[in-house]
Amino acid sequence: MPPFKLHGMVGSTNTNRVVAVLNELDLDYELVTVDLTIGAHKNPDYLAFNPFGQLPAFEDGDIKLFESRAIARYLAANYRGSGPDLLRSGNKSESAAVEVWLDVESQDFNPPASVLVFEVFIKHLVYKKGPDEAVVQLQEAKLGKVLDVYEKRLSEKKIPRRR
Repeated sequence: MPPFKLHGMVGSTNTNRVVAVLNELDLDYELVTVDLTIGAHKNPDYLAFNPFGQLPAFEDGDIKLFESRAIARYLAANYRGSGPDLLRSGNKSESAAVEVWLDVESQDFNPPASVLVFEVFIKHLVYKKGPDEAVVQLQEAKLGKVLDVYEKRLSEKKIPRRR
């Protein structure tokens, strides 16, 4: 049985944030599906785990966490092992850059990306409604600007490939 349990849902941007870190660190985990369509995230047992009723929640033995970024930082800080130092803690300049781009993700990338996921995926799945096309177009434009900045930055940097 994997040492970690991630309570979330495929398609959730917050769940996927934690999955990306788990995969990058090559850590085994069990995905415990929290079915939004039946309100499982509002169940008293889940609310005892995550009082905001949001995805994801995470278990590492007796340690129970919620909030995807806190889970991701916890994993990156405590389970590096032979995997990459995602926080670049050994280099002050690189660590500072990681902190900046983590904030960019939370403040600039995530807001439009989350709205798009809600409009296109969650709204249909949970509420059986179609997306508001005006909202989708606005968020796509916002996200496009952020992705242009990412693309420019990444084209200027040589990033070593992981093997």
